[in-house]
Amino acid sequence: MDALERYIREMSTPQGETLAWVERQSWLRTSHGRQVTGPQVGALLRQFVQLLQPRHVLEIGTFSGYATLWMADALPEGGRIDTIEINDEMEDLIREGFERAGLAGRIRLLIGDALDILPTLTDSYELVFIDADKRDYVAYYQSVFDLVAPGGLIVADNVLWDGKVCGEEIPRDQQSRGILAFNDLVAGDDRVENFILPLRDGLNIIRKK
Repeated sequence: MDALERYIREMSTPQGETLAWVERQSWLRTSHGRQVTGPQVGALLRQFVQLLQPRHVLEIGTFSGYATLWMADALPEGGRIDTIEINDEMEDLIREGFERAGLAGRIRLLIGDALDILPTLTDSYELVFIDADKRDYVAYYQSVFDLVAPGGLIVADNVLWDGKVCGEEIPRDQQSRGILAFNDLVAGDDRVENFILPLRDGLNIIRKK
């Protein structure tokens, strides 16, 4: 953690004991701890939930459930998060965090490939958070768009991709190309308004008209 991130944490509302536990366990029990969204993004997602007061939230890419808990804690009475995770080896850690937080009743965990699960969903979502396989961001966006309520938000993480999206050379790896294609698609979509927030690795915040 660099000095700026440490300062931001110190000057912001703390994440709480359970979220700290999930963040720590993500590093200890997986080989991809850096995939945790972190408290800055988590707090922003929580603010979106508080402002929108959504009945239904959709998350594509649960990982350890860290961002899920930030959002679930702010849901209105009767609200629910559907969260999709492809890696079934994460399920025990995810559910343990949900139980520790006392929020399991607000969350429906769906294990499987999001591109298989999304066509089966029938609810309308006021907030969608995308943080899964970057190669499939375009497919996620296209699959979920009709499920988003007018005025709802789609928030996509990692859209600056360590600065690779704005380098002089076009990246050759498929994940970078996936992010580039997604950002291009959103920028040209007249059904939405969007802006990219350079928070951590970049968030594309998209409002459906």
